[in-house]
Amino acid sequence: MTEKIYKTRIIKDSDIMGGRPVIAGTRITVESILRHLGEGITEEELLDEFPQLTHEDIRAAQAYAADMMADEEIIIL
Repeated sequence: MTEKIYKTRIIKDSDIMGGRPVIAGTRITVESILRHLGEGITEEELLDEFPQLTHEDIRAAQAYAADMMADEEIIIL
């Protein structure tokens, strides 16, 4: 993927939610989206709960989290 799907949708600003990654223009954190999905809430239910979200925002949050995990360094002791 040459351009990250989340490049314009996910922001980190120390003045918003303590610098946690959020959906641009909201105070909805990537963590919150992932936790809701992990608890079994459907994408449609998430969109109903947070009407300012879009399907693309949810995909961006997932892609962002996947890329952050991919960059994790594993140290085996």
